[in-house]
Amino acid sequence: MTIDYDRLFIAGNWSEPATGDRIDVRSATTEELLGNVPEASAADVDRAVAAARRAFDDPAGWSGWDPAQRAEALERFAVALEKRSDETARRVTVQNGMPITLARQFEGGFPPVLLRYFAGLVTESPREETRVGMLGGNSRVIREPLGVVAAIVPWNVPQAITFLKLAPALAAGCTVVLKPAPETVLDAMLMAEAAHEAGLPDGVLSVLPGDRELGSYLVGHPGVDKVSFTGSTVAGRTIAETCGRLLRPVTLELGGKSAAVVLDDADLAATIESFFAATLLNNGQICWLGTRVLAPRSRYGEVVDTITDLARSLTVADPLEESTQVGPLVSARQRDRVESYIAKGIDEGARLTAGGARPTGLDQGWFVEPTVFADVDNGHTIAREEIFGPVLSVIPYADEDEAVAIANASDYGLGGTVWTSDSERGEAVARRVATGTVGINAYTNDPTAPFGGIKASGLGRELGPEGLHAYQTLKTIYLDAGQA
Repeated sequence: MTIDYDRLFIAGNWSEPATGDRIDVRSATTEELLGNVPEASAADVDRAVAAARRAFDDPAGWSGWDPAQRAEALERFAVALEKRSDETARRVTVQNGMPITLARQFEGGFPPVLLRYFAGLVTESPREETRVGMLGGNSRVIREPLGVVAAIVPWNVPQAITFLKLAPALAAGCTVVLKPAPETVLDAMLMAEAAHEAGLPDGVLSVLPGDRELGSYLVGHPGVDKVSFTGSTVAGRTIAETCGRLLRPVTLELGGKSAAVVLDDADLAATIESFFAATLLNNGQICWLGTRVLAPRSRYGEVVDTITDLARSLTVADPLEESTQVGPLVSARQRDRVESYIAKGIDEGARLTAGGARPTGLDQGWFVEPTVFADVDNGHTIAREEIFGPVLSVIPYADEDEAVAIANASDYGLGGTVWTSDSERGEAVARRVATGTVGINAYTNDPTAPFGGIKASGLGRELGPEGLHAYQTLKTIYLDAGQA
């Protein structure tokens, strides 16, 4: 039985789409039809943005509410999401192949956490402060919601990434038009059901499934005040060009080719579960994963063997099974992309030590074996370009200085890890790595700390107070000399 929707969630209500176009969604595991939803058009964007504009500009509306009042609405939203958490996880898993145990954490569990974190943050943070001037007067500095936000999210971790944007934007008092990826729209529509149940005011949230063309139209829409995008660097550059021309604030969380630096005192066997989570999680379909593994020449063979054994030991199966560690990729196109990089790795002389093919016995679904390449040079294609699949490249280095140099010799700078038995040494190396985030013996995005990248990995930060500030603008009032 398929999951089908006939209406779009526009301005807080379910309404007829402007056209009869549809988006079909297929299972990453069986390739069968899962369901379909209306495909939004430019006319639907116009309607959603106009409603978001009205809701934001209304002095008595969402942007004018007291933060505590908005926090109450976001708590209702969190509760409505929790009621649907199991179904959310299941829908994500069947659409993009995410193992169900991970989907329960990331997709079912994390969005309510983010809503509550940012609701608490905005109620606890002062909205204004008075600064004593140097020229005889004082100034009042006020944080205000930025306006109408266009949020565009990818298919790999769709709900968690959606709420990296929705939670701080709504908490700040912004209104949002969200465009989910066409590969994962069934979970987005379920989220819209939760928003409707929570009673978010009209115009505060719209969910418009569509392709890149729709996203481009939304990014350039004259009624939008801010864009937040997570996706490829190629698409991010185009969005940045549009926003730069329009002088429109933009947050870009883009690609990565992060380094996992294994120091010569590391005990990978003791941290192998954390290493897996930092390098191969979600079938390799996460932008911050450490897919370049840097290993000391003094222990190179041992490290390669450990990682090879890890890859060979992983359970590749139906992602709905509790024991599955690696599921299928999101689409046939994505599998073809990953397989083309595996072929490039072999052609350029890297040594294949694990995987490299489709798993035996899994004739349906877009599966690729966890794959490890040894004897990789940092100049090889598989070490330079983001693959977005379960493929690791193990690169040798002579000493710490060379390890840092190799880690930093990348167009990207999003994530990274350092593996060591000496945490102080690990932090010293981590400080030298040119990246937006880096973990020591693990990698975890915590809601309280900013997340984002440098170089081709993007602009701006999400999470933490910085994530809230991205949806606020500053106003300064220069006071009369007699005012406090």
